[in-house]
Amino acid sequence: MAMLQLVQQASAELGLAVPSSVAGNQTQDVVQMLALLNAAGYELARQYPWQALNTEYRFTTQYSTQTGATTDGSAVVTGLSDTSSLDTTYMVTGTGINQDTYILTVDSATQVTLSQAANVTGSASLTFSKVKYAMPAGFDRITDRTQWDKSKHWEMLGPETPQQWQWLKSGYISTGPRMRWRQMGGYFQVWPPMGTNEYLGFEYVSSYWAQDSSGTFVASLTQDTDTAIFPDRLMVLALKLKYFETKGFETTALFRDYNMQLEVAKSADGGAPNLSMAPRMSTALIGWVNLPDSGYGS
Repeated sequence: MAMLQLVQQASAELGLAVPSSVAGNQTQDVVQMLALLNAAGYELARQYPWQALNTEYRFTTQYSTQTGATTDGSAVVTGLSDTSSLDTTYMVTGTGINQDTYILTVDSATQVTLSQAANVTGSASLTFSKVKYAMPAGFDRITDRTQWDKSKHWEMLGPETPQQWQWLKSGYISTGPRMRWRQMGGYFQVWPPMGTNEYLGFEYVSSYWAQDSSGTFVASLTQDTDTAIFPDRLMVLALKLKYFETKGFETTALFRDYNMQLEVAKSADGGAPNLSMAPRMSTALIGWVNLPDSGYGS
């Protein structure tokens, strides 16, 4: 059902005047019902990892290697070829640059100021590696153990604890072949800073639980033709329950019906894994368990 149909159905069941439109309707009951319908959607989206909200995100690490002039005791780097793509999400590595040094400001087309002063004077090759990546639009919460370095076909390690993260960025021996990650400051942060284009990805649960008429996922129901990813009956019952709650009416029967439909919706959403009673997973490849006791098949 579209948004208009959901409100019309709930209104008819409650014995209220059935509106001919919802979007832009200034009738107090209709305005309230739209707000309550969206409130139900917000809550349902966070209550369960609905398969329609599970989303994949992919991106490639970014870096820039340039020659710059540093001065011992100064955080300013001059003589760079191009700073147009640089910002404060980039970490800097190179001769004379202390560990855990970021770009503090981009001063001009050829100059940046770092978060720490350099310890040598001269011209050096510097690598600016983007280590903070913005979360995708509609990001609500990350899905555990879906973070992969797809270039190397290795699972990324994380999320690192605050203590581990600071040890990685500050310790003497803190790098290795595996990439590590942490959510911090609204960013998906990676370690170590990469001087290559690594293809990374993870899954997350989106907060975009509604769709407009073109099928694009959106955060709320705003147009009469918008739809929700949740079952129609669940949305109608959620609206009725919230309407009764706000009016101070008795809600026992509505709460029972809503919970019943909620459990049905959860159990029918996506598939369920098979539970094996075997001590370990069987292998499809030839191994010692496939070899005969004698003769070796000859």
